[in-house]
Amino acid sequence: MSDDQRGHWPITADLTLLRQRLLRHAARAGLSGPRLDDLLIAANEAAINVLEHGGGDGTLTIWHDEADLTVDVVDTSGRLTPSDVHRRRPPGPTDRGFGLWLMAQLCDEFTIRQLSGRSRVRLRMRLSPAV
Repeated sequence: MSDDQRGHWPITADLTLLRQRLLRHAARAGLSGPRLDDLLIAANEAAINVLEHGGGDGTLTIWHDEADLTVDVVDTSGRLTPSDVHRRRPPGPTDRGFGLWLMAQLCDEFTIRQLSGRSRVRLRMRLSPAV
């Protein structure tokens, strides 16, 4: 895989810059329209989780092949586990706590994996969605 197919950045409070980088990379890979918007929303939610709940330190890596575009968001706290993937909309009259559920709704694939002292959220979008 060439360097132009992969991007890797630290997650900082400058989420605008991170979204701009994601937008450029995903658009070059061929993602567009509502699917591109969905990926940007999901990746932004994952990055916010790193800042608010994941130790405040993490990285975002994006790459693609002919079929898929993948985003990995890794934090340094390791608190998220695969059991945190919400299958249903979280209950209650709150305006917070929907990030993980939303990521699962917006992406073709959403997984959480615990690594050594870290958690990885993987977001994947097919470049040619099934009809």
